[in-house]
Amino acid sequence: MSAAPLIQWNLVFDTDRHLWGYEGADSKVAMGTISTEAWVLPAITRHANRKELVRERYTFPDITADEVLASPLYGCMEGNMLHALQRDPIDICRERHEDCVVLGNSGVVRIERIGSSVTEFSEGDTCILFGNGIWDEQGYPIKILAYDAPGTMGVLAKSMKLHQRQLIRIPRDTSFSLPQWAAFSLRYISAWANWRVAYECWQSQMREVPPEQTVVCAWGGGVSFAQLQLAKRFGCQTIMACSGPERLKLLQQKQIEAIDRSQFNENEFEAEFLNAITQKTAGKGVSIFIDNIGTPVHRITLKALARQGVVTTCGWKRGMRSHIFRAIECLNRHIHVHTHFARYEEGVEAVLFAEEHGWMPPAPDRIWTWDEIPKLFSEYANDRITSYFPLFSINA
Repeated sequence: MSAAPLIQWNLVFDTDRHLWGYEGADSKVAMGTISTEAWVLPAITRHANRKELVRERYTFPDITADEVLASPLYGCMEGNMLHALQRDPIDICRERHEDCVVLGNSGVVRIERIGSSVTEFSEGDTCILFGNGIWDEQGYPIKILAYDAPGTMGVLAKSMKLHQRQLIRIPRDTSFSLPQWAAFSLRYISAWANWRVAYECWQSQMREVPPEQTVVCAWGGGVSFAQLQLAKRFGCQTIMACSGPERLKLLQQKQIEAIDRSQFNENEFEAEFLNAITQKTAGKGVSIFIDNIGTPVHRITLKALARQGVVTTCGWKRGMRSHIFRAIECLNRHIHVHTHFARYEEGVEAVLFAEEHGWMPPAPDRIWTWDEIPKLFSEYANDRITSYFPLFSINA
């Protein structure tokens, strides 16, 4: 079955609203098309199983002047891909008014062909994806590539097209593998942008507190792991709550102190976790708490914060709604930081810093094959994957 978006889109700048976005293509303009093999998320109107990818031919418009045609090499499983498959909190096919969507906004691609206005890249360049789909006048993302930005596609295809501002070149003669860069492209750039804001917010009230007395704690996850690596490079104390021997071993290797969640009684989890925080911070609490889990742990996160503490997030895994007692948060002078991915310049800065300082995901123990992608989604959904960075190959 051949599947094509119900609407074709072009990336344009809206001078009245001062933001980049997509608009439907003029039907009078003749456009070539490209067909490729892909794992697609179909609209529920044409597929009975709401939570299953379909392998089929996917057709998309040929590249425009500002775009490139690329071959995805490696991708990394991300939380937003699972949210899309589960159609929670939104059905992105319905949101985008499209018959199907190709997911995958973290990965590495090789450029095969460039548009006439592309100036920063050449054929043969190897790049990471930069996931802004629609951005505002300042460059901050409004919608995300291969998720809610209409007309965009991800790495779950043998061939794809991208705007030139959705790519960052991997440094030549890099010290790291392409799978590591694939894992880096979304989680580490998100971590870089969020950490910059969170740390500056902490310093805005606590500038006299040196880094070695600043305690940064996080619930387990790939973005949190990346931020704790950054915090450690800043000289901060670092703690992560996680479980499982593989993850505990990784934290030990990176000299990040661990709180083993599995040691706590389920019915007494909150009290026992907060007691562990009290012991590890000498009763002062956490300076910066990275919470990308959401609803189930939000209350505990706030209770663990020190006075003038910062709770920071750039996403959610288990729930996006949270409730606070505003008076208590005011009295404790807590700062709540919310960010959403990054500006392009922040992505470039993160790549340069990573190459120079070795700030990089660990080398993978396993790379899932193209044929195994549905199984990868299933295992990820059921919390049966121990890696924070589940990688898969496409054309590698």
